[in-house]
Amino acid sequence: MYAIVNIAGQQFKVERGNKVYVHRLKANEGADVEFDDVLLIDNEGKITIGSPKVEGAKVAATVVQHLRGDKVLVFKKKRRKTYQKLNGHRQDLTQILVQGILGKGETVKEKLDAKKHEFVIRSKKPVVAAPVAEVEEETVVAKKPAAKKALAKKATVKKATKKKED
Repeated sequence: MYAIVNIAGQQFKVERGNKVYVHRLKANEGADVEFDDVLLIDNEGKITIGSPKVEGAKVAATVVQHLRGDKVLVFKKKRRKTYQKLNGHRQDLTQILVQGILGKGETVKEKLDAKKHEFVIRSKKPVVAAPVAEVEEETVVAKKPAAKKALAKKATVKKATKKKED
């Protein structure tokens, strides 16, 4: 499930769990924010397009940190006029973590609880794993070509000794 949302004048494609850098928001670190300017929602193939935005839909997120972007140099020059100007710019950014895409009347806690419940149901199936020792031996022999050469030399030595005995 993903959504196209307008955040601080820019459009972003967001999914649950994504970290997104947006223009600086007026919220403290750790604060929960909601964006209601959702333009499109794709729910496992079922697409809802807003005109201009989807009614009742929201994107819930948490502010992770405030930071500054890389420096961008802006150089202006007019030749033969003795005019040149150099300016630097660093954009103020906010990193947000998307908690979920909400429909009409939904809250973030309801969405998270539903996801946890589904995970518990799926985790009841028994998981069978291969023994660790067997897996390690196979990978060691397969990854080291020097070990293959050593084994090949031992095999040729054994063949040579058998021929001498005969």
